[in-house]
Amino acid sequence: MSNKVCVVTGAGGVLCSAFAKEMAKEGYGVALLDINEAAVNAVAEEIRAQGGVAYAYKTNVLDRAVLEEVHAKVLDDLGPCTVLINGAGGNNPRATTAHEYFEEGDEDRDDILTFFNLDKSGFDFVFDLNIKGVLLPTQVFAKDMIGREHCSILNISSMNAYTPLTKIPAYSAAKAGVSNFTQWLAVHFAKTGIRVNAIAPGFFATNQNRALLFHEDGTPTARTGKILAATPMGRFGEAEELLGALRFLTDDTQSAFVTGVVIPVDGGFSAYSGV
Repeated sequence: MSNKVCVVTGAGGVLCSAFAKEMAKEGYGVALLDINEAAVNAVAEEIRAQGGVAYAYKTNVLDRAVLEEVHAKVLDDLGPCTVLINGAGGNNPRATTAHEYFEEGDEDRDDILTFFNLDKSGFDFVFDLNIKGVLLPTQVFAKDMIGREHCSILNISSMNAYTPLTKIPAYSAAKAGVSNFTQWLAVHFAKTGIRVNAIAPGFFATNQNRALLFHEDGTPTARTGKILAATPMGRFGEAEELLGALRFLTDDTQSAFVTGVVIPVDGGFSAYSGV
């Protein structure tokens, strides 16, 4: 059993696996939750190979019953959760438009996805994953934190929460919701001592967005050109560059009076007006 237990959802992904590894280095026993069992097992094995304590659990963050079962296993394997990182999220092609701007005739087309024929099920999936994927794990694991010290919740927002990106309306709106929900949770739990904050990453190349950023031959897409032109530092971020914000927000020796904030880590993207 550990006095420091960190639960990470979406832990099989590029960014959240880096979070899990960092928390293990900080002395946490880490519970890695992801629907991709092979990916999360590989991350857990890597942490253990480096001397850390990690357990992997195949988890659907949208299924309360599954989360309750996993919670029971985490309690047995590691003990009660002290830090929850809600990292599960993402977009879906069914909620992505083909065009950045409305083009004449879009309202009648059925050969491509336009605003007018976006799949409701795609929109539902994106909202469920990003909003309920924060709600449900928090409902389950925050119970461990009540009445205990040094507990916090970290959500993962996005640059989309500040300024919506073209083509991905569902993801942009959902991440705006994550930022707002972070503030709501921070107020709701303030009297308990549970701090709730979020990181808003800028542009990082991950498995989910790689097809939008690079062609099959590895050359950058036109969208990548626009992104880098709007990022003053002129490059994509590296997962390791999120870890300073992670450590700060989850360590109450450094951030005991910090709650309800969303910290951009974006190479200047949110500060740049375009001129």
